[in-house]
Amino acid sequence: MRDSAQNDSIPTYADLVAARFSRRTVLLGAAGAAAASAMSFRLPGAQAATSSSTLTFPELKKVYDETHHVAEGYNADILVRWGEAIVSGGKELDAANQNAADQAKQFGYNCDFIGYMPLPLGSDNSEHGLLCVNNEYPNPHVMFPGLTEDDAAKKMTPDQIKTAFESWGHSIVEVKKTDGKWQTVKDSKFNRRITGTTEMAIAGPAAGHKLLQTAADPTGTRVFGTGYNCSGGVTPWGTILTCEEGLSDTFGGDPAKGGDPALLERYAYDGSDYYGFARIEERFNLDKVPNEPNRFDWVVEIDPYEPGETPVKRTALGRMSHEAASCIVNADGRVVVYTGDDDYFEYIFRFVSSGKFDPADRAANKKLLDEGTLSVAKFDQDGTLTWIPLIHGQNGLTAENGFADQAEVLIKARLAGDTVGATKMDRPEDIEPNPVTGRVYAVMTKNKKRKPEEIDAANPRPENHYGHILEMLPPGEGKNADHAADTFKWDVFLLAGNPAKPEEGAKYNEGISADGWFAAPDNVAFDPKGRIWIASDGANDFDIADGLYGADTLGDGRALPRFFFACPTGAELCGPAFTPDGKTLFVAVQHPAENSETLEQVTTRWPDFGSDSLPRPSVVAITKQDGGEIGS
Repeated sequence: MRDSAQNDSIPTYADLVAARFSRRTVLLGAAGAAAASAMSFRLPGAQAATSSSTLTFPELKKVYDETHHVAEGYNADILVRWGEAIVSGGKELDAANQNAADQAKQFGYNCDFIGYMPLPLGSDNSEHGLLCVNNEYPNPHVMFPGLTEDDAAKKMTPDQIKTAFESWGHSIVEVKKTDGKWQTVKDSKFNRRITGTTEMAIAGPAAGHKLLQTAADPTGTRVFGTGYNCSGGVTPWGTILTCEEGLSDTFGGDPAKGGDPALLERYAYDGSDYYGFARIEERFNLDKVPNEPNRFDWVVEIDPYEPGETPVKRTALGRMSHEAASCIVNADGRVVVYTGDDDYFEYIFRFVSSGKFDPADRAANKKLLDEGTLSVAKFDQDGTLTWIPLIHGQNGLTAENGFADQAEVLIKARLAGDTVGATKMDRPEDIEPNPVTGRVYAVMTKNKKRKPEEIDAANPRPENHYGHILEMLPPGEGKNADHAADTFKWDVFLLAGNPAKPEEGAKYNEGISADGWFAAPDNVAFDPKGRIWIASDGANDFDIADGLYGADTLGDGRALPRFFFACPTGAELCGPAFTPDGKTLFVAVQHPAENSETLEQVTTRWPDFGSDSLPRPSVVAITKQDGGEIGS
């Protein structure tokens, strides 16, 4: 127990919340002041009042069962499943005879981020485009018989390991709306799989660095594969940024014998070899190829309109467990990318390009992410957010402190954040700018490890099991917002959890319903009206379904979530993406039945429900039955 002097010096959750919310009107600025005065945050146990939301759909009731559910008045159709043949010559999934060669031509496993890319390039076509979908990781225990989560790495056969290795990465498939229903275009020239064996280039300041060189690639500029592709982003020039969210548990061997044990430990490389990759491929053994881990945990750029083009790992965006790489063109023409490092006590980052976006020069735009400044966020209690540049020779990033050059600053981005004193966050997930208001929303999914003495204004709850969303306010509004500014203002948008349980410390708009609260926010997206749509990942821990919630960001309905879509048992909701007209919403249902002990005891056979059907992660296309915009 701390003594009384220590108790007086350490702010409590109540102190931090009172200080933050007493300043809401000032921080929201003139444009948001009226909206702030028209709403308040619900204190735990307070009486709910009636608030008006612009989202008019009938709110879904809390539900958690073997299938998905959507609000009344909407259709939610399965568009593409894991194992569907999308590449020319591919075979459909044969559950009893899976193999790597077939999987390399099939839609990948555990769909996550979705990017809808209109056809043709540069159009705003909302009925014909390319669906670009991350495939994060496999679940062997519900893919193959006779496995559990704990023994898969040891029991999988080499062929099963190779199949799993081909199941992750990224899938690109042409889609088209015909007679009001979305369909995939089989054998399209654009359809493509990018997997654990796809060759990739390495570009930017760390390309060719000695820490990226191996015997197989002495140049340090070529690598095979990408994995743990979680969230991502779409660039203004029509490419996809897919994020490697930390491949630490996919490597085997002894980290104490690796090239830099301290660096491996900081990036959580413990030699666990969760999928048995090191059993079949030497480069995943830390003892034998100590630099191979440094060639992962990057952002990868893919051009979906050029199927023959090699994907590129963009090292200027830093090395970390990337969650999202959300782009916006700043008012001065420079490109800004926001990304979070998804782990306990990690950081929020921002990249600002040196060059400017040129709508007439796509080739030049593709080089913009190789030169610029990566910064890390520091949140102060007074509502100031400072972006600290991670530049070699500045702020302690020197050779004496373990950073020999700028490449090492980027390769060791986590240690750079430690060195400059950035704010340690509650597992940063998606970081997304609102294209209508210019404000940026940063999602903290949870942090059960934070102790009472470790809370701060931006992470105000100890043992945060529920997550929260911050609102970062660059100078200016809308298209005039300066996303490259050195300082922002910031605020708390909401604190997740059940408002009926005071001990959880949840805070929403006072009109929150018994069905509108959620836990563990993850991905977010914005519809054409600038309303936020929040996907959850972890609500299953509280015996409720993960799903999707919509909310206004301004007005009477600010921070008033409404439950729209529920996932089947064991699944999380990922990658919400709207068509430009706002009339279709694509969502990814990831890892259905992941909560099963084995395939033989599966909790759901979603979405096909046959007696021998495998659970299949899938993309769902949601449309309004009257053909109108989603949410209105």
